[in-house]
Amino acid sequence: MSLSPFFSFRRFCAIIKKEFVQMRRDRVTFAMMIGIPIMQMIIFGFAINSDPKNLPTVILDADHSPFTRTLVASMQNSQYFRVLRTVATEKEAEEMVDLGQVQFVLQIPAQFARSLVRGEQPALVLTADATDPAATSNALAAFRVIAERAMGRDLNGPLEYLRPAKTPLNIIVHPRFNPEAITQYNIVPGLMGVVLTMTLVIITALAITRERERGTMENLLSTPVRPLEVMIGKIIPYIIVGYVQMGVILLAARFLFQVPFMGSILLLLAVSLFFIAANLGVGLTFSTLARNQLQAVQMAFFFFLPSILLSGFMFPFRGMPVWAQKIGSILPLTHYLRIVRGIILKGNTLDQILTHIWPIAVFLLVALTIGLKRYRSTLD
Repeated sequence: MSLSPFFSFRRFCAIIKKEFVQMRRDRVTFAMMIGIPIMQMIIFGFAINSDPKNLPTVILDADHSPFTRTLVASMQNSQYFRVLRTVATEKEAEEMVDLGQVQFVLQIPAQFARSLVRGEQPALVLTADATDPAATSNALAAFRVIAERAMGRDLNGPLEYLRPAKTPLNIIVHPRFNPEAITQYNIVPGLMGVVLTMTLVIITALAITRERERGTMENLLSTPVRPLEVMIGKIIPYIIVGYVQMGVILLAARFLFQVPFMGSILLLLAVSLFFIAANLGVGLTFSTLARNQLQAVQMAFFFFLPSILLSGFMFPFRGMPVWAQKIGSILPLTHYLRIVRGIILKGNTLDQILTHIWPIAVFLLVALTIGLKRYRSTLD
C-alpha cells in the first residue's frame, strides 16, 4: 500500500491513539489534568470570598442597656459580625485579639444610654485586628451605618428630637497592628511561608526520585544506611537552604518594605524549624510515591495549590465557609502564617503561638511516618 511521503492520515491517527494510551497509563498526570481544574473550580467558586462575613467579635459592655442590646443584635443581623460572647475586662479582650481568636472588640462605655438620651454623642470604640486589611475593611466600613441605623430605630417618641443630628454617636475605630492598612505588612511576612512551601516541597520531592532515575539508589541499598538515616540526611541540607531563604525575606521585609518587627526574630527562627521540616517531610513522601521527577513535581503542585489558597495568604481565612476552614486548618502553612504575622506584627511570645505550633508538629510526624514506611517499601 502506497503512503504519502508528506502526510498519512493513518499514521496521524496512530500517533493520537498512542498518546491516549500513554496518557491512560500515566495515571498521576491524568489525575492532575482532571483534579486540578476541579479543585480550582471548587475553591474559587465556593471557598474564596473577598467580602468576609461572620467575623468573630466580643463585646465589652459596661452599660447593659436596651440600646446596647439593640446595637449588638443589629451587628449580628448584618452578618459581618458574629458575636461570640461578652468579656468582663479590657485585658481579656486584648488577649483574645493578640492570640487571633477574635477579629473585633466592641467597647461600650458606662452611662452610654444616659449620654445618648442627653444628646452628648457617646463614644463607641471598635478595636480591630488589622493585620489583614482585606478581612476587616468592609466590616469597618459597614459598622458606622449599622450603629446609626440601630440607634435610629430606638430614638423615637420622646427621643425623636435626637434624630436630626448628623449622628447620635461618636464612633471610634481602632485598627491594631496595622493602623494604616499597609498591605505589605501582611503580604511580605506571609511570603516567607509561601516561598518555603513552594521551594522545599518541590526540591525534596525530587530527591529519592532522582536517585532512582540516575541509578544511584542501588548504591544506597548496598550500604548499611537505614531508611531513617537516609531521610534525615536528605532533610538537613535543605533545612539550611530554608533558613537562607528566610534570611533573605526577613532582610527584604525590614529594609526594603519597612515592615515593623515587634517580636523576637530568634523565636521566629526557632519555631520555623517545625514548618521547614514539615514541608521537607511532605516532599520526601511525594518522592517515594512518584515514579519519575515529573510526577513528583505534579504531586508537589497538587499540595501547594490548596495550601496557598486555603491558608489565608491570598484571601481572608475567616471569609471562607466552615468546610474550607477545616481543610485549611490541617495545612501547616495556615498555622505558620499566623505564627509569622503574630511574632512580627503583634510581638507574640512562645506561649501565645503554642496553639499553632503543635498542629505543625503533628503534621510533621504524620508526613515523616508515611514517608518512612513508603521508603521501606521502595527498598523491597
